[in-house]
Amino acid sequence: MTAAPDRMPLDRGFFDRPVLEVAPELLGRILVRTTPEGPIELRITEVEAYAGEKDPGSHAFRGRTERNASMFGPPGHAYVYFIYGMWFSLNLVCGPEGTASGVLLRGGEVIKGAELARPRRPKARHDRELAQGPARLATALDVDRSLNGTDICAGPGAPLSVLRGTPVPAGQVRNGPRTGVGGAGATHPWRFWADGDPTVSPYRAHVPRDRSKRGQQAGA
Repeated sequence: MTAAPDRMPLDRGFFDRPVLEVAPELLGRILVRTTPEGPIELRITEVEAYAGEKDPGSHAFRGRTERNASMFGPPGHAYVYFIYGMWFSLNLVCGPEGTASGVLLRGGEVIKGAELARPRRPKARHDRELAQGPARLATALDVDRSLNGTDICAGPGAPLSVLRGTPVPAGQVRNGPRTGVGGAGATHPWRFWADGDPTVSPYRAHVPRDRSKRGQQAGA
């Protein structure tokens, strides 16, 4: 039986484009996290774009390392990293192989499997807070470093996949500065969100941290 159009996975060609084209078009898509307990589905409502070695805000700005190697691989894979010694964040690699650009998933609405996400987010007062922010999103969906490099275009049953869903109309997409990014990349208006959606996280400007943590940006 053929799946409905909105349940079809995005193909690799979708991700094999410039990051500033991919990022806003991810809004409204469905991220599926398949866990041993069952699937959790998230409608993506907020993202940030990072343009690799051309972007001072990117982990890849200074080139390839063991930590960011997944960003330099083929598009349509996950880049997961641990930040500030506390949280994981999930990024989707895009652009031609070797360009190291990616989209940080900042927020979304859990539309299926909320009963699986809630125990992982006991401090959430409402379901709209389950994945409101990149660390909360990764926690709610049980995303950790073991998923780094996962092929998100593999289709049904994969640990992570992205379905077509219903894209947010262009007229309802807003953009502005990225959250928590300082320095030369601070003013890039590369954060995109669905206007008026309650699952979008509040904007926070960059707060300088101590020198030992320099370079640990919030996104890819």
